[in-house]
Amino acid sequence: MKFTLGPTCARGLCAKGVSRSDHQLNTYDWLADVPGNAESTDLVEVQFKNTRKGYYHNVNGLDLKKGDWVAVEASPGHDIGVVSLTGRLVTLQIKKANLKSADEIRTVYRFAKDTDMERYYEAKSREEATMIQSRQIAKELGLDMKIGDVEYQGDGGKAIFYYIADERVDFRQLIKVLAETFHVRIEMKQIGARQEAGRIGGTGPCGRELCCATWMKSFSSVGTTAARLQDISPNPQKLAGMCAKLKCCMNYEVDCYMDAAKDFPSKDIILQTMDSDYYFFKQDILAGIITYSTDKRKPVNLETITPARANEIIAMNKEGKKPLSLLEDDKTKAPERPKDMLFGSDLTRFDKAKKKKKKKKKKDQGQQSAANNQQPTNAPEQAK
Repeated sequence: MKFTLGPTCARGLCAKGVSRSDHQLNTYDWLADVPGNAESTDLVEVQFKNTRKGYYHNVNGLDLKKGDWVAVEASPGHDIGVVSLTGRLVTLQIKKANLKSADEIRTVYRFAKDTDMERYYEAKSREEATMIQSRQIAKELGLDMKIGDVEYQGDGGKAIFYYIADERVDFRQLIKVLAETFHVRIEMKQIGARQEAGRIGGTGPCGRELCCATWMKSFSSVGTTAARLQDISPNPQKLAGMCAKLKCCMNYEVDCYMDAAKDFPSKDIILQTMDSDYYFFKQDILAGIITYSTDKRKPVNLETITPARANEIIAMNKEGKKPLSLLEDDKTKAPERPKDMLFGSDLTRFDKAKKKKKKKKKKDQGQQSAANNQQPTNAPEQAK
């Protein structure tokens, strides 16, 4: 299927607003095709390496659109980045970023020139070697820290070293050695294990890119309570993500599970009936069923009921009454799950039918050839 792009698609929703850029944490500009959106404010959002973004004033009135390479003010010198957002959404992003003062918003100098891009790529080519060498320097100084990434400024005059440390680190001596070694201005910035995973990137067990490397901008704490509320097996290998911390996606569905589990009784309550006492065995919150066992430690005489039926039996037990069984009322039985029509069927059944068909075809051909051989000839005898 082909789509015809109109004249406004160069900067509208059908092109720049919808498509994803080559950088992490791309911003979706859903106001890109609104008339006068770009002229509503001179603020623009510029994205740098990985997750670093900045906000700048377009004081020169440049015709900036998403995806443009620009040279912006830095301290000291200038930096090179990509415009990721323009218009009214930038003011909302600034409020979300919680900038402390207006002095943090600098200016956009110009569109990036060829000479700017040459210096930019030259500086970027030194980042990996600088990171490896800086790790060796930190090791020689005996510092308990890990340098996870290095980012050079666009003009090559400054380098940001991203490091991970469990405790406070005195890196004053490290800064002196790094400045003497690489002859640039040094800035140290501490990040966590989740931020490091977002900068490195990767693929999660779901088969998609890591959330921290694509769209997550802030990280909330994740606890084992989220796994317990969702009945997830407490296996550290399954609960941990690429960063060796608890997976951030465990927080996504906690609210839904908590809302669905409001009608479920406590797991410690014992259901008393005339035939036996039933103990909690397992539950399926989304399906709305609870399974009870007559044995506290192993599955014996399992019965599955709904939370409404369980609460009804609990109310009866509080009044000193006991029902005949858990499934006394047919109306409160657990809903039957849809049956699998292919359960227990042989996947090779079509192959067998094909083989039988081939055998039958060969048999018919053999019978036909035999009949042709036995058929008498009606050709007239030749005259002597």
